[in-house]
Amino acid sequence: MPRTNPADARAINRQILTLAIPTFGQLIAEPAFVLIDTAIVGHIGDTALAGLSIGSTILLTMVGLCIFLAYSTTSQVGHLIGAGRRREGLEAGIDGLWLALIIGVAASLVLFLTAEPLCWAVGARDAVLDNATAYLRAVVFGMPGMLLVYAANGIFRGLQKVRITLMAAVCGAVVNTVLDVLFVFGFGWGVAGSGVATLVAQWFMGVFLVVPALLWARADGADWQPRLRGILGSAGDGAVLFVRTLALRVCMVATVMLATSMGTQVLAAYQSVNSCWNFVINMLDAIGIAGQTLVATELGAGHRDRAQRMTRAAGHAGLMGGAAIGAALIVAGFAAAPLFSPTPDVQRLITVGMVVLAVFLPLGGWMWAIDGILIGAGDYRYLAVGCIVTAAIYLPVLWAIRCVNDTLLPSDAMRMAVLWAVINLLFVGVRAIFNGARIRTDRWMR
Repeated sequence: MPRTNPADARAINRQILTLAIPTFGQLIAEPAFVLIDTAIVGHIGDTALAGLSIGSTILLTMVGLCIFLAYSTTSQVGHLIGAGRRREGLEAGIDGLWLALIIGVAASLVLFLTAEPLCWAVGARDAVLDNATAYLRAVVFGMPGMLLVYAANGIFRGLQKVRITLMAAVCGAVVNTVLDVLFVFGFGWGVAGSGVATLVAQWFMGVFLVVPALLWARADGADWQPRLRGILGSAGDGAVLFVRTLALRVCMVATVMLATSMGTQVLAAYQSVNSCWNFVINMLDAIGIAGQTLVATELGAGHRDRAQRMTRAAGHAGLMGGAAIGAALIVAGFAAAPLFSPTPDVQRLITVGMVVLAVFLPLGGWMWAIDGILIGAGDYRYLAVGCIVTAAIYLPVLWAIRCVNDTLLPSDAMRMAVLWAVINLLFVGVRAIFNGARIRTDRWMR
C-alpha cells in the first residue's frame, strides 16, 4: 500500500471525520432506541429487562438482516456519482426506498403473527416470554420506517450530505425518550409502552429523512416511480450482503440463547452490556461508513491509489477510536451500571461485561472500519465467505460452553466474562483476520 504524505493524510482524515460524525447519528438510531428502552425497562424489573433482551434481539436481527439497504445503496449511489452519472445514482437510491418499504411491510406482518413462537424459540419462558412477546408486537410495525431510514441514508451518503442524518437521530432519540417515560410510567403500559414509543420514533425518523431525500432527487431530475428492474437490481446486490448479515445474526441469536441458559440475571446483564456494545459499535462503524462512501466514490472515478490511502487512514482511525471509546467504557462500566438495573448482582455483572468488552474494543474498531471499506468497494462475496467461516467456528464454541456451563463456570461473573471474551475473540477476531488478509492485496478494488 503506497505511503501517504502528511498533508494528504490530514486532508483524508478531515474527509473521514466530516462524514463520520454525522453518519454516526444515523447508525446509532436503532441501538439508541434499544438503549433508551433498556435503561427505562430495567426499572420495571428483571423479568421485563430479560423479556426486552429477547424481543429486541429478534427485532434487531430482522432490521440487521436488511442493513444491505443502506450498504448497497451507498455503494451504488457513490459509484454512479463518482462516475459522473448523478441522476442515475439518485434513481438507484429511490429504488432502494421502494425495496425498503416492500420488505418492511412484509417483515412486520410476519413478525407480528409469529412473535410468541419466535420468542419461545430463542429461550423465553413464563413471565419473560410474556414480556418479550408484548414488546415485539408493540414495536414491530415501526420496522418499515426504520428500513426507509436505512435506504434514505444510502442516498445522503452517496451525495455526501449526511448532516441531516444526525439531526434525525437526535430528534428521534428525544421523541423516543419522552414517549418511553410517558407510556411506561405515566400510562403504566409496561414493556409494551416502550415498544410503542420506539415505533413512533422510527416512523418519525423515516418521514424526517425520506421527504428531503425525494426532494433532492427530484431537483436533479430523478424519477420517483418504482422501476421493477432497478428494485430487483437493488435486491440482487443486497442478496450476498443478506447472506453475510444472516451468518452474523445467527451468531448473535445463538449468543442470546447461551445467555438465557445462564440464568435471568446473566441475561438481564447481557442485555445492558449488549445495548452499550451496539451503541459504541455504531460509533466505530461511522468511521467505516465514511470510508465506504469515500472509497466507493474514488473507485467509481478510477482513483485506486487514493482509495488505498483512505483505507489505511480509516483503519488507523478505527483503531484509535476503539481505544478511546474502550477507556470511556471501563469508566461507564463502574459508574453507569445502576442506570440499567436496581439489582446489585445484575449491576456487578454489567461491570464485568463492560470491562471485558472495553479491553477488546480497539480490535473491533479496526475491524469495523475495514469492513466498511470492503463493503464500499462492493467486495460482498468475500465478506459473506468470511462471515460464514466465522459462524462455523463461533457456533460450536457457544455449544461447548453451554455444555460445560454448570461444571466449569460456577459463578455468574465467570459466565459473563467468558461470554464477552468469546464474542470478541471469535465473533470479532476471526472477521478481523479475514479483513486484514484481504486489504493486503488489491483484489478487493473494482
